[in-house]
Amino acid sequence: MRFSDKFGEIKENILVELDIRSKELISQGREVINLSIGTPDFPPAPHVIKAVSEAFKDSANYKYGITESEELIDAVKLWYKRRYDVLLEKENIAVVNGSQEGIAHIAFPLCDPGDVVLVPDPCYQIFSFGPSMAGAELYYMPLLKENNYVIDLKAIPEDIARRAKIMVVSYPNNPTASVAPVSFYKELVAFAKKYDIIIIHDNAYSELVYDGERGISFLETEGAFDVGIEFNSLSKSYNLTGLRLSFALGNAEIIKRFKAFRSQIDYGVCRGIQLGAVAALTGDQGCVEALRLEYKKRRDTFIDALNSVGWRVEKTPATMFVWLPLPDGYTSSYDFCLEMLEKAGVLVVPGASFGALGEGYVRAALVCPCDVLERAAENIGKSGIIKNV
Repeated sequence: MRFSDKFGEIKENILVELDIRSKELISQGREVINLSIGTPDFPPAPHVIKAVSEAFKDSANYKYGITESEELIDAVKLWYKRRYDVLLEKENIAVVNGSQEGIAHIAFPLCDPGDVVLVPDPCYQIFSFGPSMAGAELYYMPLLKENNYVIDLKAIPEDIARRAKIMVVSYPNNPTASVAPVSFYKELVAFAKKYDIIIIHDNAYSELVYDGERGISFLETEGAFDVGIEFNSLSKSYNLTGLRLSFALGNAEIIKRFKAFRSQIDYGVCRGIQLGAVAALTGDQGCVEALRLEYKKRRDTFIDALNSVGWRVEKTPATMFVWLPLPDGYTSSYDFCLEMLEKAGVLVVPGASFGALGEGYVRAALVCPCDVLERAAENIGKSGIIKNV
């Protein structure tokens, strides 16, 4: 048999490999505290569960969705106006089966093989994998701690900027858990207009920003609709990861081309799931605030506990993740993750799996209650892997 030269050597996601090893330890009777995958352990709000349950009592709601319902479009428009003071029209909205699916495919209708796509380093893997599937040439933009992990647009070489077709941006950021200021978005729009670059902004974590700061939308920026779109998801804000429903929002021409492309590969989100999304977007938003407060509590608990056992780390400002520098004595994030899993029974993700500049860090997901996070830190302290105490 003959396979694709380009994709024949693709390796499984590092999360799969780590999950297999953790299950081996569990089968041996070991406890494993899994802080690797960002799957919320909170249930959806009761009114959303009720809406989905009622929707799927109707057999008509199991059919192909094909197009977005007017009810859902109106809910998205209402939510964006209420939350960001951004006015959307129907032509500015597309529904996708989760942001990962959308970002995986967005480059296909927008660029040709060989076009340059600018992606962050480190970055969530689909940001680079999606454009590479479309045959794009990737240029990595460094996210550096000294710049608070915000892209330095001035550092992008002139020749690269002129060749670039798309730039992928994501704040609050996964994996670094950083945020970008309003000033960055103004510079971003100006940069995109100067070099005729399409901006793809992933806004999955705008509801999980802490310490009195407000999560913002790229589309709030003057001129943003002229240059790009953003993806916004229900997965983390409403604990609906399994429903797989997100939105691509912004420039009408981009949305039009994207929807035409997707019409060839997908039959839309079924109406039962759409009704759940309507309930989430239009219902009581107290569940979102409660979620934010609980993740902040978990962040504070875990970071304080790690510092108490000698792992010197800082509090990250957003998302459901913490971005942790390797303890003294370690240089390989992959080796450290395996050692911590074996010795402490705590599973996190090596920073190098997010790109070359992720080396030297690990990402932990705050997907366990505070008492479990404290126990994870205690196990790490007892394991002897922290050598600077």
